[in-house]
Amino acid sequence: MSNDQIEKLLWSIALPGFAQLLNRKYIKGITFIILEVIVNVNSNFNLAIMFSFHGDILTAIEIANYQWLMFYPCLYFFAMWDAIKDAKGKIPPFSFIPLVFAAYFVTIGLIYSSKIKIFGILLGPVFLPILFTLPGLLIGFLILKIIKQVKKN
Repeated sequence: MSNDQIEKLLWSIALPGFAQLLNRKYIKGITFIILEVIVNVNSNFNLAIMFSFHGDILTAIEIANYQWLMFYPCLYFFAMWDAIKDAKGKIPPFSFIPLVFAAYFVTIGLIYSSKIKIFGILLGPVFLPILFTLPGLLIGFLILKIIKQVKKN
């Protein structure tokens, strides 16, 4: 991954749409920003984050609008992929797979965030999906490696 791609990935992590603006894809960037704001506001995500960081997970679960919040992982990870794809530098084939699996696992983590406890602790709609990012990325990179081996042979 080139330095430009890493920079765009980090800007996209900060807020979906920022990297697209840097890539001079203005309509796409503004669309991502508007979508992020719509999903964020309608899902009460900032309030859920605030309550989660204050340790009030039950209130975070209660105020989160899960029907809106379910859009967030796909929007977020797609914006990251799009930012990398449009940045300068060569992109290996199938390199989107880890981000697809991360989005999928974060969504699963979100679905079960009001039920799954880790070490007896309910993590809620913010922390459990964040934890589910890691296995999603690991499985995605494993599948990517398998695809590369199959193509190589």
